[in-house]
Amino acid sequence: MSSPTGPASGLPVRMPRPRQPGRHRRPEPLAAPEGAPALVLAVPGTPSAATRGLSEEVVSIARSELPGLDARIGYLDGDDTEFPKLTSVLAHSAQERTARYEQARAAGVDVKEPDGPVGVVVPLLAGPDGSLLRRVRQAVMDSRVAADLTDVLGPHPLLAEALHVRLSEAGLARADRARLFTVATAADGIILASVGGDEAVQAAGITGMLLAARLAVPVMAAALDQDGSISSVAEQLRSSGSQQLALAPYLIGPEIDPGLVEAAAKEAGCSAAEALGPYPAIGKLALAKYTTALGIAPQQPQGAPAR
Repeated sequence: MSSPTGPASGLPVRMPRPRQPGRHRRPEPLAAPEGAPALVLAVPGTPSAATRGLSEEVVSIARSELPGLDARIGYLDGDDTEFPKLTSVLAHSAQERTARYEQARAAGVDVKEPDGPVGVVVPLLAGPDGSLLRRVRQAVMDSRVAADLTDVLGPHPLLAEALHVRLSEAGLARADRARLFTVATAADGIILASVGGDEAVQAAGITGMLLAARLAVPVMAAALDQDGSISSVAEQLRSSGSQQLALAPYLIGPEIDPGLVEAAAKEAGCSAAEALGPYPAIGKLALAKYTTALGIAPQQPQGAPAR
């Protein structure tokens, strides 16, 4: 017999399980702190409709990962009409923050005067390119506002994942080592093409090792902006036994003339995959740079395991 408050004495009672802390709990959703600096994506290269679309998709991914994020786009070679310059975006962000403070004070709200950076500038670059990074740094200085400048997005396992996906999309790599063995065009040697000279090649080599682990084929980095670098690496791969090469651009896209990749593939006598473009990892890595700079970093984005 049951009582008004539950089963009769002696019968088991199902009680709700208390929520336990620990690694299996779903993490609390993270949101941008009120008044947080803007994430300003610094986009290199000649602006175009394609570049704008790519950049907007990257910041859209970042916003979806961090609700309330103020994300903006500044172009190194902008025209301040259709494509706002990085310096102008930073200056405008500073003006907006000052205006919000003054409005609050005028309304009788007791608020502290804004301090800290107006924005966190994240270069839209997979690897280090000294000349472009100097221009980004100069643009930040020219804006005459307080802004933090982060490092480039790579190297990172997520970029190796993105390279793998682009190669498989082009039919130059198996999407999964355990399946799709009928891919006749799969390469047995990969040239990882970067820009930025020796420093960029060394940094790309780290991601290249991660890509090699995923594909189980040799991967060597080369520089698109150094004469003979691509052909030299192609020769090394062939001399070590690779017969069917593929070129994987370790680039997001806007930083170079697309014709350079086509010319490099022709020089190496192989096919090329597309640049990384707005792969979801790019937006996640840009956000990770931003949150780390502010000390509010959630768990770092992880790449899928090599398959």
